[in-house]
Amino acid sequence: MKMLRRLMLSLSFILLLPSYLAYPLCTDARAPVLLNTTLKFCASPSRNSRGCCDATADAALSKQFDAMAISDAACAAVVKSILCAKCSPYSADLFGAGPKIRTVPSLCNSTSSANSAESKETTTTTTQDYCKLVWDTCKDVSIASSPFQPPLQGTAPPPTSPSKLTDAWQSQSDFCGSFGGRSSVCLSGDTVSFNAAGPSPSPRPEPRGVCLERIDNGSYLSLAPHPDGSSRIFLGSQAGKIWLATVPEQGSGGALQFEGAGPFVDLTDQVHFDSALGLMGMAFHPGFATNGRFFASYNCDRTKSPSCTGRCSCNSDVGCDPSKLGTDSGAQPCQYQVVVSEYSARGSAAANVSQATSAADPSEVRRIFAMGLPYTSGHGGQVLFGPADGYLYLMLGDGGKGDPFNFAQNKKSLLGKIVRLDVDSTPSSSGGDLGNTSLWGNYSIPKDNPYADDSELEPEIWALGLRNPWRCSFDSERPSYFYCGDVGQDAYEEVDLISKGGNYGWRALEGPLVYHPQWAPGGNTSLSSIDAIPPIMGYSHSDVNKNIGSASIMGGYVYRGSADPCLYGRYLYADLYASAMWTGAEAPESSGNYTSALIPFSCSKESPIPCDAAAGSPLPSLGYVYSFGEDNSKDMYVLASKGVYRVVRPSLCSYTCPAERQETSPPAAPSSNKASMAEMGMGMLLVSVIVVWVLVT
Repeated sequence: MKMLRRLMLSLSFILLLPSYLAYPLCTDARAPVLLNTTLKFCASPSRNSRGCCDATADAALSKQFDAMAISDAACAAVVKSILCAKCSPYSADLFGAGPKIRTVPSLCNSTSSANSAESKETTTTTTQDYCKLVWDTCKDVSIASSPFQPPLQGTAPPPTSPSKLTDAWQSQSDFCGSFGGRSSVCLSGDTVSFNAAGPSPSPRPEPRGVCLERIDNGSYLSLAPHPDGSSRIFLGSQAGKIWLATVPEQGSGGALQFEGAGPFVDLTDQVHFDSALGLMGMAFHPGFATNGRFFASYNCDRTKSPSCTGRCSCNSDVGCDPSKLGTDSGAQPCQYQVVVSEYSARGSAAANVSQATSAADPSEVRRIFAMGLPYTSGHGGQVLFGPADGYLYLMLGDGGKGDPFNFAQNKKSLLGKIVRLDVDSTPSSSGGDLGNTSLWGNYSIPKDNPYADDSELEPEIWALGLRNPWRCSFDSERPSYFYCGDVGQDAYEEVDLISKGGNYGWRALEGPLVYHPQWAPGGNTSLSSIDAIPPIMGYSHSDVNKNIGSASIMGGYVYRGSADPCLYGRYLYADLYASAMWTGAEAPESSGNYTSALIPFSCSKESPIPCDAAAGSPLPSLGYVYSFGEDNSKDMYVLASKGVYRVVRPSLCSYTCPAERQETSPPAAPSSNKASMAEMGMGMLLVSVIVVWVLVT
C-alpha cells in the first residue's frame, strides 16, 4: 500500500511542476494553454494551470487506460502517470515533438543519469531509478494494448492482446535501455528531472564582453550561409543586391573576399527601395547546392510595376476599408506590397550549382506570396527555412501606425503574424483541401499548421500577436527553440520564443505592459480573451539611454561558435542605436527560464579593418546595428551601417574567458575588399539613414 500511495501521489505532481523548470512545449509544438476546465482523468490542480491536454484529450487518455484492463493497482497507477505525462506542459521534452512521438516518456534511471551528467536538481535514488521502479512494478502484469513495445515495431499500432514487460525484455537493463532517460529531460514519477546535457557538465563562465573584428565596410540587412556547408555567405543589401563572399578563417587577419565581378544577383529593377522599403530578406533552399532555388522577400510599388498585383491586406474579410485609411507619406493604401519570389541560380540542373558566383538569374521563377500593405512601415519581411521541417517561414509586421485595425489579433489577417508555407508543392499537386482562392500566392499549406485545430485561423498562420518581428532565428543545436525579436511601439522591446499557434499579445500588450491605442477603429482585444505568451527577454526604452531612449530591437542568435566559449549557448541581441548589446541565458539549460544582462563589446586590436572610435564612449562606433548573422561554422556576425563584424576570441579585446583556446600564430596581413567598397561608395550615409527609418517606424 505504501508503494501504491507513493505512485498515486506521483500522478498528482506531474501537472504541478513549477513553470520555471522546463521549456513549456507540447508534442504538437504548441505552447501549453490555460485550462478552462478541470481535467477529470489527469486531474489538473486548477482551472488556471497550463497544460497540453484539453477535456477531449483527457477523455481519450482515460479511454486508452481503461482499454488496458490492468488488474494490479500499483502497476495501474504507474501506467496512468505515464499516460498523463502527455498533459504535462513539458510533454515535448518527455515524448518528443513532431510526427514521431514516443509512446512512453523518457524515464529517469540511474544508469543513464550517470552516463550523461549530474542532475541539475537534487534527486533521490528513487527518483533516478524511476525506470527501475516501473519495471519492478509492472514486469509481470498483463497489459492490453501496452504502450511498452519494442522500438523495432516502429510506428505500427501496439498489439491489443495482453502482454507483460517480460514478454519483450529479459531484464530491467534491457527495458531501461529502451525507455531510460538519455535526454536532458526525463520523467521521475513525481517531477521532471533535468540532466546536464551539453558540452560541459559544469556551468560555463560568464562572458566578460563580446569581442568583434571588422571584416568588411559594407552595409547589409541580411546574411545567410551557403547551403553547401562551405565558408561562403550571402549578403543582401536593402537596395536589392545579393553578394556572395568567402569568410576568412578565424585568426587569419583576412577580410571578406567577394566572388565574381559583381553581385550574385541584382534585383534592383524589381525592388522598390526607399526609406522604409526594399529587399527585406532572403532564404536559400536546403537543397540549393543541387537545385539552385532561392527566395527573396522585398517590396514593390504597384504604381511603377505592372507585376505588383497582390491583394490588399485591408479588405472586407478583416473589417477594413482601404478608402478610409488615407495616405501615408504620400502613398495610397496598399500601393506598396510585400512580395516573396523564387529565383534560380544559373546551371541549376547541373551538380555543381554551388560553384556559381555571379550567375543567378534575376528573372522570377515563381511568385510565392504577394500582399498589399496598409501603411509604409512596420511590415517585417524576413524569410527563412525551418531546419527541422524544411518549410518557409515569413515574418510579417502589423502594418504600422500602432495597428489601429488590430490586425495582429485578427485571425483572418496575416499582418502581425509569422506564416509558414510549403514552397515545394502547389495546391494542385499537394492533394490538400485548400483551393487557390484561399491563398495569397503560389504555395501549399503544411498540414500541421495550427489552422487544423482552429477553424477561425487563416491556414498560413504559425504564430500571431506580433508587432514587427525583426530578425528571427532557430537555435542550431536545438531547432525547436525559435527566437524572434519583436520591435516595440512606445516603451518595450521584446524577445519571444515562438511556438506553434502561440499568441504573443500585441496589440493588447506591449511586452509585459498593457497597450492603450490612441485610435482603434478596428476595436480592441481584451486580455481575458487571449492566452498571451509573455516575452522571455526584453528591455525598456529607457534602459538604453534615459535621454533619447531605444530605437528598436535587433533579434540575434544563440551563439554556437567556438571562438568564445564563455558566450556559447547564450542568445545575443542588440538595439539599433548600437550602444547596447545583451546576452540572454537559459538557466538551467532546457528550462525555459531566461535572464538577460547588458554586455560590453569592443573591437579586436587585430581587426583586419580598424574599427572607428565612438566619441566620448569606450565602445567602438558601429553606426547602427541592423541585423545579426550566422555562418556554417556557427560564427556570429553583426551587420551594421559601418560594416560587417564577426565575434572573435575575447582575449583579443582583453576580455577574460578561462576556457578560451589560446592562439600562437600571428595573424596575416589584412586583404583588400574592392568589390565591397565599390558597392558602398558615397551611398554609405544614405543607406544608414534609410535603414534607421525602416526599423524605428
